[in-house]
Amino acid sequence: MKAEQRTTEELPGRQNVMVRPRRMRPHNAEVVRRARLYADGRTLVLRDRRPRERRYPVGPGGIRRAVLVPPPSDAWETVTKRPAERWGVLVFQNEDGHDVLCVPLADWLPEAGVVGILELKPAKCLNRTGLPELAAALGIPVEEQPRSKTGERELPATGSGHAPNHAVHRELPRWHSWIRGLGLFGWLVGLVVAFAGDVDWCLPVAAGALFAVPAADSVVRVGAWWRNRRDAGRYFAEAVVITPDPVPGEGATPRFRRTTSVRVLPADVVLTDTVGRERWLGRDGAHGVTRLVRLVSAGDRQPLGVEFRDRSGEVRALLPWRYWFAGPQGRSRWEETVSALSVSVAEEEMRSSRQPTGAMKLWWDGHPLAADARVMSPLPAKEARDETSWHSSVVGGNELLLVPLFSLVLLAGLYGDTGTARLAGLFSALTIVAEWGPAAMRSVFSRFYYDKPEE
Repeated sequence: MKAEQRTTEELPGRQNVMVRPRRMRPHNAEVVRRARLYADGRTLVLRDRRPRERRYPVGPGGIRRAVLVPPPSDAWETVTKRPAERWGVLVFQNEDGHDVLCVPLADWLPEAGVVGILELKPAKCLNRTGLPELAAALGIPVEEQPRSKTGERELPATGSGHAPNHAVHRELPRWHSWIRGLGLFGWLVGLVVAFAGDVDWCLPVAAGALFAVPAADSVVRVGAWWRNRRDAGRYFAEAVVITPDPVPGEGATPRFRRTTSVRVLPADVVLTDTVGRERWLGRDGAHGVTRLVRLVSAGDRQPLGVEFRDRSGEVRALLPWRYWFAGPQGRSRWEETVSALSVSVAEEEMRSSRQPTGAMKLWWDGHPLAADARVMSPLPAKEARDETSWHSSVVGGNELLLVPLFSLVLLAGLYGDTGTARLAGLFSALTIVAEWGPAAMRSVFSRFYYDKPEE
């Protein structure tokens, strides 16, 4: 069977340990579904979104050890400039000490983004990813590199002039950045040549180059929509789907009801939050979901939330009870969840240190996965629009203003006397429509329906 035809359940390493990527937005969901680190016999296999495989033999001439390189001491600079290194990098090295593969922990932690850097130390993050279990299955010792005296981490060795491979996941394809960059450059050069050299045919060239910016965005978004539609039958046809059942009048929105879900597969638990970000948790191994814990209040013992825990007792996901199991069908929904996961169930009181006090209004304030409970609940309309906006959350909000503004320079060509001017004006109009059209439709749909709380 070709690699492109394999599902997660058909991987050679399914019976062994598999490491899964961090949660991803809908346009990047294929990374979460396809990319894996796993063992195939005595070989470490890195599979990407394509899916293509890189195979690294373990033993003489191959990988001999793994070293956890701690993150830089400046946590703020790390999170803002090098977020993939926030919990450090696990470097697989050969017998000569040269780096073969660098694995940033933040890129291979499913709940990255809903657990804070201060609540999770590098060693604990390493355990959550399942990488130590994978290394143990391959017979690779794991060591931790001490910090230098200055407190900064030492750069990995590349050896013999060959840089190691990096197991990282790009937010957007490389070609997307190239097309956008060339589009802006072509627009600027075309304008300069057209006005400085009085070359009329450069006007439609400049406008067409600028049109490539929203066109590249559209290709990524339409392609993602098509892949997600196709993958629904490929990956989730036999999944047990648990959807939220909130208390009536609790502010649930159509977006929350239609988007949020927990899907239980034979080897994975797939959680999709309110804005469509998807993450996969395993069901076996030390880092897999092996226990459900229902949190109750200390006084009246009312259910507050449900924790998904692994074998080490670490919380991997948090669902608010009132939005998932407190509605008219809540009891059956809870029984369905327990039956689908087939794990032990316990009940615990919410610890007093996590109880809301003073300005804290929500029971999950202070919980390590408070951000998870928030995104697995209905979001305020404005926040939901910001989180799902292509411009605000993916490519940057300035594009929505600057690209149409640049297009206005040649838009008047629609009423020009020459064909080149009219063509340039047509491209400019298409650019404005491609930028503002989807954003306006999304905003209107959100305000009047999708993010309007149900009564």
